[in-house]
Amino acid sequence: MTKNYKFQIKNSSNKKPPFLREDPDLSGGGFRIALVQDYIKEFGGAEAVLENLSDVFPQAPIYTSVYKPAYLGPHQDRLQKKWANRIRQSFFQYIPFAHKIISPLRLLSSLAFKSFDFSKFDLIITSATGAYFPNSLHKKSAKLICYCHTPPRYLYGLPTARQFTQNKIIKFLVDIVNHFLRLKDFCYSQNVDQYIANSRTTAARIQKFYRRDALVINPPVDLPKIKPALSREGARRAEGFFLAGGRLARAKRFDIAIQACNQLNLKLKIFGRDFANTLEELKKISSPSIEFVGEVNQNEKAKLYQNAQAFIFSADQEDFGIVPVESMAYGCPVIAYRSGGVIETVVENKTGVFFDELTPESCAKAIQKFQKLKIKSSDCISRAAEFSTDKFISKIKKLVLRI
Repeated sequence: MTKNYKFQIKNSSNKKPPFLREDPDLSGGGFRIALVQDYIKEFGGAEAVLENLSDVFPQAPIYTSVYKPAYLGPHQDRLQKKWANRIRQSFFQYIPFAHKIISPLRLLSSLAFKSFDFSKFDLIITSATGAYFPNSLHKKSAKLICYCHTPPRYLYGLPTARQFTQNKIIKFLVDIVNHFLRLKDFCYSQNVDQYIANSRTTAARIQKFYRRDALVINPPVDLPKIKPALSREGARRAEGFFLAGGRLARAKRFDIAIQACNQLNLKLKIFGRDFANTLEELKKISSPSIEFVGEVNQNEKAKLYQNAQAFIFSADQEDFGIVPVESMAYGCPVIAYRSGGVIETVVENKTGVFFDELTPESCAKAIQKFQKLKIKSSDCISRAAEFSTDKFISKIKKLVLRI
């Protein structure tokens, strides 16, 4: 994609801009930056990006529609300390159970973000799924950067975490509403001065739906502080289990991995938090060899990666896919459905293998192919290093310097 740099800040002195200093002061007379997130009510790739942005710009306030730290799981204590006195919520916070009815509240989301006053800021960075949520804000004279995780999947026919109603009348009404939301989404997309896409897959969607170019900056991946011991390769085979995990949502298609392992009578461990009662559905189709370990912290997840034979990733049209890269960071190869951002991260036959049909049979064949290969943990670790937090931060800083 074309690097669409339109604005530059002249810095004729030798002084570093305030956001690059060791002790940045973004609230005084320097370069004033605001961070904006759709909503904060779980921890995933979008929240990981926000956390790193908040580290790069430690004085920047964080604006969001709804903030529910109790739903951040094992990340709650860390983020509450880090974001203390920085969160600014919209009037959504006064709506009972707002975090549970985000979908219908999308109709009011533009009003929520327009209610914020951004007149004192020079730069606004939004972390968003599409334009309709935070990019509807009044940016005044500020420049607006949008780190786009994807245009809204529910608006553009991509697989979603929730199943829409089968009632034809209600579906017809939803389709009408979504038509007007798409028009609004396109309108607000033009409010952005510079798009950042988390993958080439997302950049192509931004070009298709918004007619805008995007600079690709992959999201930061939490790499292990100490390099995993490569001597674990033999132990992986001995352990005998495969691994899957992440947010337990329907679009992640854990059912494919489960049924494939059922067919081959293989052990499969699945970690992650339940989403929309998906866990119960998955348990019903699972054999005794399938184990659900629940939501895990980073140390627990690291042990799973280090001991698994391979990580099975069967998500449909994933925007980027942080979990497969995390897996490789610990030397664990990936078996993935050939779609979305994972195509850009996994190197076929070197750090993993792909299957071409979203069926248990196709996944099972990929597992059997993997078992005949000798994939090196060192190759997986080297590949994952290309998506480090340091590289993410460096690219963000360079972009802000240009804008």
